[in-house]
Amino acid sequence: MYVIVVYDVEQARVAKVCKYLRRYLHWVQNSAFEGEITEAQLEKLKSGLKKIVDPDCDSIYIYRLPQERYLHKEVIGQKKANLEQFLD
Repeated sequence: MYVIVVYDVEQARVAKVCKYLRRYLHWVQNSAFEGEITEAQLEKLKSGLKKIVDPDCDSIYIYRLPQERYLHKEVIGQKKANLEQFLD
């Protein structure tokens, strides 16, 4: 499946969350990651994030698509990361 993860966490945890997400997905924008992932990897990712974040003040959104081909992405302005190198 293809997932997009966006997060808003307190400054003290931003680096930890970013580093953790880089294990599974590709960074595309400040506080945004995306990429192909298996169901098992997604469950592992969610479990790890729950150990890092504070649910009382942080938020993480995970959007799932069956495959990347169902995603229509439009970027206005400058791309923050070049995914083409990973998707070939």
